[in-house]
Parts: sequence; structure tokens; C-alpha cells
Amino acid sequence: MKFLRVLMMLFISVILSGCGYNQIQTLDESVKTAWSEVLNQYQRRADLVPQIVASVDAYMTHEKDVLTQVTEARAKVGSLQVSPNRLPTEEEMKQFQAAQGQMTSALSRLLAVSENYPDLKASGLFSDLNVQLEGTENRIATARTRYIREVQAYNTYIRQFPQVIIAKIFGYSVKPNFGVENQAEIMKAPKVQFSNSPAKAQ
Repeated sequence: MKFLRVLMMLFISVILSGCGYNQIQTLDESVKTAWSEVLNQYQRRADLVPQIVASVDAYMTHEKDVLTQVTEARAKVGSLQVSPNRLPTEEEMKQFQAAQGQMTSALSRLLAVSENYPDLKASGLFSDLNVQLEGTENRIATARTRYIREVQAYNTYIRQFPQVIIAKIFGYSVKPNFGVENQAEIMKAPKVQFSNSPAKAQ
């Protein structure tokens, strides 16, 4: 009886492996890892915002609305219920993308306005924070690209036969991805050029 049980478990294991169960596990873990990295990089940016706002507050006495927009955008990002332990639903992904897009726009406006303040541009602290911000934006773009690629690989795989059957049996479904609407703008890293010549904020 024990031998038959072992034989049956071995048979089921071979069947599941042949039907793509193990590959589904691998792809699922890759998506979760990529999502965790996306959140890490966006959190890094959110952590920079208070320092950036504090560094420009004394200089931008007539730009309080811009600072308010950045602060409000960060608060909206912080209010989102997202976790590295759980992938968002389709609706949560849309909200996440919209909030992060608002943050990107607010930071871009702040950097554009900073061009009008030579003393601020000459500030070593502000310059250092901008370098950190630009590096973070580049890491965000890289993390998003990886997540998009991993989700596409996973979604494509579980829609194929016979994996689609195994996926349904074990409750694996299509995962939400970043949308293409305004994607180029959202993924663009805010840049600022520090020099004596006129600079263009992008």
C-alpha cells in the first residue's frame, strides 16, 4: 500500500511537471520578485521627496503651490495599499500607476521652476539630491521594464495549452501589468542641468 502511494505521488509529480506546473511556479516567483523591486525603487523616490522639499523651501518663497503639489503627490502615493507580498489587482495597478505618474509630473514641475533660482541651483545639497533623484528615476525605469517583461512571460505561458488547464486547477490567473497610457511620460526620469548656461528641464 505504501509503495502504491509513493508510486502515485511520483506519477502525479511527473504529470504536473510535464504540464508546466513547475514552470508556472518559477514564472510566478519571478513576477513577485520584479514587483518587489518596483516598489523598492518607488519607495526610494518617495523617501527623497521630503528632503528635496526642505532643501528648496527657503528659496522658493513664491512657488508654494509647486511645493504643495509635490507634497500632496507624495501623500497620495503613501496612501496606496500596495505590498511586495501581494500583487495588485487590475484596478489597484491603475491607481498605483496614476499616483506615481502624478508624482513624476509634480517633481518635473519642481525641477523646471528651480531653474529660476540661481542660488538654489548652486546649493550643494540640492544638487546632490537631484543626482540621487535622477539615479532613482533610472532605477525605477529599469525595474518597471523588468516587471513588464516578467508579467508578459508569465501571462503568455499560462494562456497556452496545456498550462492553461493546470493554471485554472491551481488558481493561477493573468497578472496585471503597467498600462501603455502615458507610459513614456511616466517612465521619463526628471533631469536638471547645472551649469552657467541656460538649462532645459525635461
